[in-house]
Amino acid sequence: MVPRELIDTAEVPGGEPLRLFRRGADFMIVLDRNELMNSRMSGSEEALAEMTIDRLRVPAPHLLIGGYGMGFTLRAALKRLDADARVTVSELVPKIIDWARGPMSELAAGCLDDRRVEVVLDDVGAMIRHGRGGYDAILLDVDNGPDGLTRPGNDGLYSDRGLAAARAALRTGGILAVWSAAPDAAFARRLREADFSVEEVGVKARSNGKGPRHVIWFATRR
Repeated sequence: MVPRELIDTAEVPGGEPLRLFRRGADFMIVLDRNELMNSRMSGSEEALAEMTIDRLRVPAPHLLIGGYGMGFTLRAALKRLDADARVTVSELVPKIIDWARGPMSELAAGCLDDRRVEVVLDDVGAMIRHGRGGYDAILLDVDNGPDGLTRPGNDGLYSDRGLAAARAALRTGGILAVWSAAPDAAFARRLREADFSVEEVGVKARSNGKGPRHVIWFATRR
């Protein structure tokens, strides 16, 4: 087996460092002992964008994507959106963007330079709180589910207060889409209590329909 090579380490404000590994042509981003993502499994992250956009009923929507990761969600969104759409990517860790433009530039395939894209190096929670009525969809994939895995400060995104802020940041009919590695009945209940119409969908991790089953919640502002 080809050994795994450590490429770089990134500091996470208020959290543990992230490490970028490469094994052959594959990349992995790891937090402690948790592999957050790898370049071989992109299906559910792509579905996060595709299924959200399929549910929107507005021309030229404005999307906020929380967490660039390896860019799977962003690239999938750009394929579905027309020329007048806008995508704001909120990324807290500058090195994630450096990695996309550096060792993973082939994987990024120029998506960060698309004229529809704006990258903001900021906490997505702060952008949600300051974005009242500004978004048609908010797509969150900053943890492995609705808890602050990458940093404790992310817990606020999934709290009652965080969901109220997300609802206020959405236009009527807008969608909060949250990716998770596993179901979470308590979080689904909080979404409904926050006055969202909620749809929970299971999706496979790989684009070929294989791999573990992940969950996406689509919470629509009534």
